[in-house]
Amino acid sequence: MSDDGRPHNGHEHAPSRQRRRFQGISSRAYEHPADRSALVALRKLSGFDTVFKALSGLLPERSLRLLFLSDSVRVSDQQFIHLNDMLRDACYILDLEKVPPMYVTQDPQPNAMCIGLDEPIIVVTTGLVELLDEEEMRAVVGHEVGHALSGHSVYRTILLFLTSLALKVAWIPLGNLAIMGIVTALREWFRKSELSADRAGLLVGQDLQASMRGLMKIAGGNHLHEMNVDAFLQQAEEYDAAGDLRDSVLKILNVLPRTHPFAAVRAGELKKWAASRDYQRIMDGHYPRRGDDKDTSVTDSFRESAASYAGHVKSSKDPLMKLVTDIAGGAGDLGGRVRRGFGGFAGPPPPKDRPSSDGPDPQEGPADTPPHDKD
Repeated sequence: MSDDGRPHNGHEHAPSRQRRRFQGISSRAYEHPADRSALVALRKLSGFDTVFKALSGLLPERSLRLLFLSDSVRVSDQQFIHLNDMLRDACYILDLEKVPPMYVTQDPQPNAMCIGLDEPIIVVTTGLVELLDEEEMRAVVGHEVGHALSGHSVYRTILLFLTSLALKVAWIPLGNLAIMGIVTALREWFRKSELSADRAGLLVGQDLQASMRGLMKIAGGNHLHEMNVDAFLQQAEEYDAAGDLRDSVLKILNVLPRTHPFAAVRAGELKKWAASRDYQRIMDGHYPRRGDDKDTSVTDSFRESAASYAGHVKSSKDPLMKLVTDIAGGAGDLGGRVRRGFGGFAGPPPPKDRPSSDGPDPQEGPADTPPHDKD
């Protein structure tokens, strides 16, 4: 034990500046409802349990650990000391008892990940370390520690393996189709889990502007003097409300192959959460505790997720989401609204001075004349 009573488990050093600590915090406190619901849907996917159990025994996790140990630099008291301090700070703030090993790997692409089946490993690239300042990097480290606390590393490892496997069996039509079905579901959950981890990063860094800057740099590089956080957030607003139904469909198609949501979208989501009552309650010390996780109701989780989705759809400015809201509200003339939404795709509407092709032909008699049955 240390002089102040803390166990020597990596928590003996308090954060470098005064930050709130969330002792015993449950990952439920910061997890995005869509993250939990997507994970539930993933587990119900036909064949997923079989694949998960098989891969849990086959994945070469020991090989993965040896690879990073031999070909990357392990963060410690002797190497990347500033990252080691950030890692221990993050684990102290989120009260993660066992500090996961962290490696820096040579890669110019800015990236970070938390993987591993038995125990999580955090990996950051040199491109990311060179791109971000200390407070921005602190949010990223907190992001990855959030993944570890939520238990995300298991599913992320499986996604990496299945993505690689899908490329190897692409020449087998049915085999590739089956794998890609699970990969697509995993990616959907993966994107939602990023929103949860962004929140964890904010709880660790407790500096919203630093979190915003980090996401902006990931999108636009190390040209901070040329960028503006408010203008970047405005991009997220424009993206949400952009165009017509064609743009809504294109947004879905653009995001499907990605493991991460777009950076501007992540920034907008995090800004909303930071302004919410939920975030303020956590900062005031009112949050769910890990000790109560076993008593959590699955039904309540479903209800929260459904309410979150409903609220998102209702508040969204996206044309497709507006159409969904109208359908739920029983709005009339939906066919016409869809045609107008797709603009040129649907062709021009029929002139008002003649009957529409959908209406009855005056030469064929009254509209309520029953058609002849066809044998």
